Amino acid sequence: QVQLVESGGGSVQAGGSLRLSCAASGYDYNYYCMAWFRQAPGKEREGFATIDNDGSTTTYGDSVKGRFTISRDNAKRTLDLQMTSLKPEDTAMYFCATLRFCRRWDFGYWGQGTQVTVSS
Repeated sequence: QVQLVESGGGSVQAGGSLRLSCAASGYDYNYYCMAWFRQAPGKEREGFATIDNDGSTTTYGDSVKGRFTISRDNAKRTLDLQMTSLKPEDTAMYFCATLRFCRRWDFGYWGQGTQVTVSS
């Protein structure tokens, strides 16, 4: 049974930083490309970062490029997201997800999410 558990969310002021983590279990983690996406109330889901199964390639959406960094530790079965220079518009629920196809916003499984709130 696939399980993804996000953690690390919280409240921060604009310009601050947060680090999110995702613990994966129940499947062959090393095989799958992974991603982070977010969803704010009343807005569509936004995929913004992907990473290949071996961590060799990452992609970012324009809204987070240069501010967020996705990484993974296959030995620990974890996926991380370092967020810097946070803006109020980054406020959302953040989810980690498996990808059916690498570098495409085609999510397979995802967790319950962790809330990030950025105040101005």
